[in-house]
Amino acid sequence: MASMKGLLFSQHASEGLNKLVSEMQKTYTLKKGRRFNHSKITYEISRPILRDDMMEFEISSKIPEDEIKDSKQMQSYFQGIKKNISVKNNNPVSVEMENIVWDSKKETEKERDYVKLLYRYPLDALFSEQEVSKEYEKKVANSSKKKIPETPQAYTAQGNIVLACVEETIQDLGRKHIESLIKANDKIRSNIKK
Repeated sequence: MASMKGLLFSQHASEGLNKLVSEMQKTYTLKKGRRFNHSKITYEISRPILRDDMMEFEISSKIPEDEIKDSKQMQSYFQGIKKNISVKNNNPVSVEMENIVWDSKKETEKERDYVKLLYRYPLDALFSEQEVSKEYEKKVANSSKKKIPETPQAYTAQGNIVLACVEETIQDLGRKHIESLIKANDKIRSNIKK
């Protein structure tokens, strides 16, 4: 059973990723659900999952099959994405190629290959006690410029600050990871077109 901390962090991580999805859908081309399109590639950001006191979420991108000649080039594309993503800090826990059969109207099936990245963070990595203390001191002195929402589940000002930090941190991490995936796709696609 999940702890109260885990449940609260999960709720606020979910709000952070929901805000990120909205941001990406406004920045790029809107698609259904939690997806958006950039340069004819569909990206998706999952909802967070609490597992073993770790917050997990996935990001994925469609492999542009119409630009790829054969299965060898498909594997090369995937390996290129994997190599480019794994160079950065905060590497994904796993990088997989997944084949999805999708049937929107139960008449025709569409088969698509995706790159799926799984990220996992310990709950305590989603906030900094020093940052919480500094923000609390600013709030007490009425010098805080940050708007910290009051959450009914948090009984103290510090609790509200921690939950706001969790939401902001997961949103920032997700943004950084999705931007890395977009750059990796752009780089690999430009190499294929040469």
